[in-house]
Amino acid sequence: MRGLNPAGQLPTLQPMRNPIIVALDLPDPDKALALARAVGPHVGAVKVGKELFVSAGPEIVRTLRAEGVGVFLDLKFHDIPNTVAKAVVAATRLDVQMLTLHAGGGREMMAAAEKAAQETAASIGRPAPLVLAVTVLTSFNESGLAETGVTGGIENHVERLALLATGSGIRGLVCSPLELPRLRGILPPHVQLVTPGIRTGAEKADDQKRTLSPAEAMAAGASWLVVGRPIYAATDPVAAARSIAAMAGWQPA
Repeated sequence: MRGLNPAGQLPTLQPMRNPIIVALDLPDPDKALALARAVGPHVGAVKVGKELFVSAGPEIVRTLRAEGVGVFLDLKFHDIPNTVAKAVVAATRLDVQMLTLHAGGGREMMAAAEKAAQETAASIGRPAPLVLAVTVLTSFNESGLAETGVTGGIENHVERLALLATGSGIRGLVCSPLELPRLRGILPPHVQLVTPGIRTGAEKADDQKRTLSPAEAMAAGASWLVVGRPIYAATDPVAAARSIAAMAGWQPA
């Protein structure tokens, strides 16, 4: 995965790219690196989330980047604006290509994060990472969201947070695949949409409640698909990665 340009769009010289991001949701750094090295040639990037980052620290990101693997740092920052901005500075210096924060942190926090990403990247001569705002976690359903005090339904809340995020300068969102059509109808076309909750239909039931297949998600307007268990838990992760990329409509040159 090549770095994103400062406008948050894919480089014009790379009109076609593999949209699959593999979640390295493994606690063992050695196993995570082995998985990344195996599937790296067959996907667009890998995701380093809380479990792996807490286990291995920033060194795992440095190792992946040194080997040319694109990194989506999924730590979902949510704090006061100054604290989040400093975390984004550190992530940008790690040379990640994407990072996440919670849209629920508000306009000031999101604007500070985007500014930190742009200014830090410019100061070190790198493309700015794509700062992604998480709207509503895909583990939520209507009743679960209502328990947190949010009324009016998931779709309305996702739309409200999406508009708040993009109005704050954020260039990408993480959302459920089920919200893709609605968001594509209200957001500028340059906004990148990253969606987890991708299932092929062969997996056992888990905590993802709002899902689509790879083909359905891409047709609905996804820019990137985050895939975890269907790849890392597969008997043959490489074959699974290649199959899911093909389902998403990507074919290697």
